[in-house]
Amino acid sequence: MTEHPTSHERRQPSAARPTAPADPRGAVLRTPEPPAQSSPGLPAQGRPGDAPPLPATGTPAPGGQYPVGSPVPTEAHGAATGTPASGTPAGSPDIPAPSGGHGPTGTPTGSGPEHSQPSATQPGPHRPRPAPESIPAQSSTEAAAVQGGMERRTGQGPVPGAPMPMRRDGDRLRFVGAATRRIARGIDLDEIVMGLCRATVPTFSDAILVYLRDPLPVGDERPTGPVVLRLRRTDRIPEDRDTEGFLLPALQPEPDLGITAELCTVRPGGALAEVLRGVRPVFADAPAARAALPELIGEDLTVPGGQRAILAPLRGRRRVIGAALFLRRPDRPPFETDDLLVAAQLATHSALGIDKAVLYGREAYIADELQRTMLPETLPNPTGVRLASRYLPAAETARVGGDWYDAIPLPGSRVALVVGDVMGHSMTSAAIMGQLRTTAQTLAGLDLPPQEVLHHLDEQAQRLGTDRMATCLYAVYDPVAHRITIANAGHPPPVLLHLGGRAEVLRVPPGAPIGVGGVDFEAVELDAPAGATLLLYTDGLVESRLRDVWTGIEQLRERLAATAQLTGADHPPPLEALCDEVLDMLGPGDRDDDIALLAARFDGIAPSDVALWHLDPEDAAPRQARRLARKALARWDMEDLTDSLELLVSEVVTNAVRYTSRPVSLRLLRTDVLRCEVGDDVPQLPRLRQARATDEGGRGLYLVNKLARRWGATRLSTGKVVWFELNRGGASG
Repeated sequence: MTEHPTSHERRQPSAARPTAPADPRGAVLRTPEPPAQSSPGLPAQGRPGDAPPLPATGTPAPGGQYPVGSPVPTEAHGAATGTPASGTPAGSPDIPAPSGGHGPTGTPTGSGPEHSQPSATQPGPHRPRPAPESIPAQSSTEAAAVQGGMERRTGQGPVPGAPMPMRRDGDRLRFVGAATRRIARGIDLDEIVMGLCRATVPTFSDAILVYLRDPLPVGDERPTGPVVLRLRRTDRIPEDRDTEGFLLPALQPEPDLGITAELCTVRPGGALAEVLRGVRPVFADAPAARAALPELIGEDLTVPGGQRAILAPLRGRRRVIGAALFLRRPDRPPFETDDLLVAAQLATHSALGIDKAVLYGREAYIADELQRTMLPETLPNPTGVRLASRYLPAAETARVGGDWYDAIPLPGSRVALVVGDVMGHSMTSAAIMGQLRTTAQTLAGLDLPPQEVLHHLDEQAQRLGTDRMATCLYAVYDPVAHRITIANAGHPPPVLLHLGGRAEVLRVPPGAPIGVGGVDFEAVELDAPAGATLLLYTDGLVESRLRDVWTGIEQLRERLAATAQLTGADHPPPLEALCDEVLDMLGPGDRDDDIALLAARFDGIAPSDVALWHLDPEDAAPRQARRLARKALARWDMEDLTDSLELLVSEVVTNAVRYTSRPVSLRLLRTDVLRCEVGDDVPQLPRLRQARATDEGGRGLYLVNKLARRWGATRLSTGKVVWFELNRGGASG
């Protein structure tokens, strides 16, 4: 605020008074004025930063100050020594606040506290105010009070509403402290660059351009090729009037970088390269900067002269990563020499912050890629079941974790549903999760029972280390039998939502976590009626600091039942919407762990869409298989596939009975496609090969590969299954 005089003594005109520097809180500091009539009976105040009072014999300088270099009268120390001196009366409110330890002539003054007052008027110590976060602007009214409305150094009038330049070292220190704190608050690259722009405009400069290398080097990388600078961000004070013919770049506070971004290639050995190599900020009027600026901003743009532009290289830990250009309007006071130090501090802090932000961005990218690689990109579309999934990291700063889910198609149109949780949220946890997930996929391909899969996972975890702990739930759904087999290794139990809206927590033996070793796992077989939904999840969904796991499971069950009531008893809720509703139950304090969620809607395969036969391994088996397949197609009204199906069934069954000694199974499934499965007890899988012209056999699988939509062979614990699919609208896909 501005101090108002209360003395009744007549003051000198403002044009005759010298100018004092601006107070960081916006108040104008005025030098003391000699009174019209001295009062010898009152002691004068001798405060740091105040001009000395007039001696009895001596000629004052204009405005009541002594010229630079003149001897200081002894009466100036009267307040400090207790000796009376003629001057301004003690306790007068016209005495301004101290200027920070320097007199008007630049000589050091007393070392008293900055806001100290004479004990005659203010008994007791004065409590100093905390330093402001930034240097506030000085109003035009206050600026006009300084030197009769004219700027002391340049003699120009102040711009209405524009911030006054920083005149003291204390101002600059406070500004640098506030600006660096604002820059340091940023984590990513955009936040740091924005912090630099917002901290300098309008307090330090009227406009700023920030150029960064494209691409930015990361860590110890050694970039190859020429150095390219890209205009990353700009900021400015909005232009309200003409700038005397000088053009500042057309800056916007929030630029569209896709449109306004410009590239600048730094020529080796050129003027810009020399300025960047020098690291230190320079005025635009310097010869090196005058040659470098056209290369940086282009030939069409002109910056104001008279030390109103500073070019500051941004140097990171190992190399120059960009440049910042600070600009002031031509009608504004120019930069001072000390402002180069301010620009150097801003550039150094910004460059180091950008270096760390780039490293952080690389780590976040690696974490995202690792997590994305560990989890399935897309879920399969197995017969008789629909799937949906969700994954949420524990926090933005911990994007990787040990939670995973998977859906693995199995022989016989079955599907394995897996969800697991490795202890921790680190890269190590994600790596262990990836190894366990790969092991589970391999074991599922062997068609092992769920309890055997968990047993082998436990052995694998022990091989990885003594402290590799994880929980896992492994379930196998059979759409033909409408049954599900589940084995659990210390994981929260699944929840089954029935078609009528009833939600129940399945009673599954909990088991010990994976990695304990020396324990057995037990599997249970349960009904999986059509229209029901099975929800597998990790403990991050139901457990937090605010609730225990069983309370969370009960809340989950109630949430599922309430959601099912919205769609009615005969229509189950959509899977994607159901997953979103489940995640909405999380409160602000419930995100202590990452969350994996897998929902499976059991559609099943109706018994009328399944045909199963067992054929004896004899020469008549292929002919019998063709006849049975023809009858099934006639019953399903799919006679258009008869020729293709008979040919392929005959080839596959012939290969099966040639090597087996037990009955061969033949099964046809009618879903959105026609699927044929032929099983035998021989573990060797058939291999597709190109038969020569003289070979009598070896063309069966070649025909299957040409005519079928898809085909494959899967090894079972009791043999193998060879299967193929035909589109219901034609013979080939």
